[in-house]
Amino acid sequence: MFESILCQVTEYDPEVLDSLIELAVEIAREGREGRRVGTLFTLGDEQAVLEKSRSLILDPLMGHPELSRHVTDLNLRGTIKELAQLDGGFVVSRSGIFLSACRYLDAAVSNAEVPLGLGSRHIAAANMSAVTNAVTIVVSESSVVRLFCHGKLVGEILPELWMIDHATYLRGSLQRQKVGDVTVLTPDLH
Repeated sequence: MFESILCQVTEYDPEVLDSLIELAVEIAREGREGRRVGTLFTLGDEQAVLEKSRSLILDPLMGHPELSRHVTDLNLRGTIKELAQLDGGFVVSRSGIFLSACRYLDAAVSNAEVPLGLGSRHIAAANMSAVTNAVTIVVSESSVVRLFCHGKLVGEILPELWMIDHATYLRGSLQRQKVGDVTVLTPDLH
């Protein structure tokens, strides 16, 4: 569904990445109980991410069967949306299993490219994607979903059309793709 982003992020199963992006867009749109919610997902290179992060609370996903923690399980979505209200990010395995929630990402680098104006959640996502082979997906409280890969912003998903001129942090020539009722922006690599 999100082909322009999937073309840039090639190391992952498109179905898993697509499902995770869809969940992020749902969180960006719906928020929780009438208020905007921001959160962060890491996808892949899970051992390195777990080593470079720590739990902020007792992990609410620990001990549950893998089948009930897969990103494509529709019964899991409500749980993830509830947990997204808490501090910290989610660690998702390359195969799409939610391994941990409420993680503090503790990776600091100087070469991650985070546009001015983006906050600490985006910095944590960019840094983690720079020091691991994980892709990070950030749901901003402004309702924009951003993807980082190798320390760089590689895509923005705007759930509302009016946001195009105000919310994008991508620079240069952009490729726009309409996916249902959302707009996906990626650097134009041609």
